[in-house]
Amino acid sequence: MKANAVLQGLLLAALAIPLPVLAQDASLLTYQGADRAQKVLAAAKKEATLTLYTSIAEKDLQPLITPFEKQTGIKLRVWRAGSDKVLQRAVTETNARRYEVDAIHISAPEMEALRLEKVLQPVADPLFKDLLAGAVPAHREWVATLLTVFVQAYNSRDLKKEDLPKSFEDLLDPKWKGKLGIETEDFDWFAATVTAMGEARGVKLFRDIVANNGISARKGHSLLTNMVGSGEVPLALTVYNYMPEAARKKGVPIGWFALEPVIARANAIGITRHAPHPNAALLFYDYLLSPQAQQILASLDYVPTNAAVDSPLKKMKLHMIDPAVTLGQMEKWTKLYDEVILKRGSK
Repeated sequence: MKANAVLQGLLLAALAIPLPVLAQDASLLTYQGADRAQKVLAAAKKEATLTLYTSIAEKDLQPLITPFEKQTGIKLRVWRAGSDKVLQRAVTETNARRYEVDAIHISAPEMEALRLEKVLQPVADPLFKDLLAGAVPAHREWVATLLTVFVQAYNSRDLKKEDLPKSFEDLLDPKWKGKLGIETEDFDWFAATVTAMGEARGVKLFRDIVANNGISARKGHSLLTNMVGSGEVPLALTVYNYMPEAARKKGVPIGWFALEPVIARANAIGITRHAPHPNAALLFYDYLLSPQAQQILASLDYVPTNAAVDSPLKKMKLHMIDPAVTLGQMEKWTKLYDEVILKRGSK
């Protein structure tokens, strides 16, 4: 009886462990033959569906996904959340051997974290040659599809274009006292900005701006953008380029401009190591890098990474945030951002 009880307990424990999905043929992810496109399409159609975890704004999902579904007949199941929550869910599911997600599209630092957790697998794509420099890391486990550019936003009812600062040094002027805002978690923007300026010089500049005029911190780029539109924050230093543009088109009194250095953060796509539908995921991966999807992203005010697709912000010299630096030096830069801006910023 005792032996049977032990055996029963082991059986119940085994049943409680999620069984891994049977391995799918993912050989096309690195296939380079001339018939690659035909093979990928045929294999994807057999799988018929894929699951995508993403942080893409909800309003932008259908314009991006609908053409793919209509053209291929492949159905996407989408789970959307912030990049941090997608990261957490993907790692948790992988550790539990619950292999449900096929492709992940979130911010590049979180994608790099997924790579380090061995959630992703390498891809060789003929479209890589058409992308901007820096879009394809050497490991090829994720690739940048779009750039989100940090810009400065201002209330166009309260501030005139001719009075806007021409450089970050101009923010030392006492006229900006009590008028500046920033997002609370943009330590990577701060790191890239002061590094481009020269770290010692850049840190000193922001210390002086805060000492002279203060910088109020608000959590969330959408909230910060809304507060600029309402006039509560006349000038915000870190908003995503597409947010004030979308608000302006709706009649909100808001405008934007970009001070140098102009910082960009990539969003990227990767295919999971245990994808149940790797070929459908690869077809969608190809689609996101294609001029068709990249043009859709540009129409939604994102900056596409395919060099053949134009965007006004591509004319600027963009400094891309390095995800490896974001992860490897996070403690240093979060501490410095907190010390220089967040703790002393409110005036």
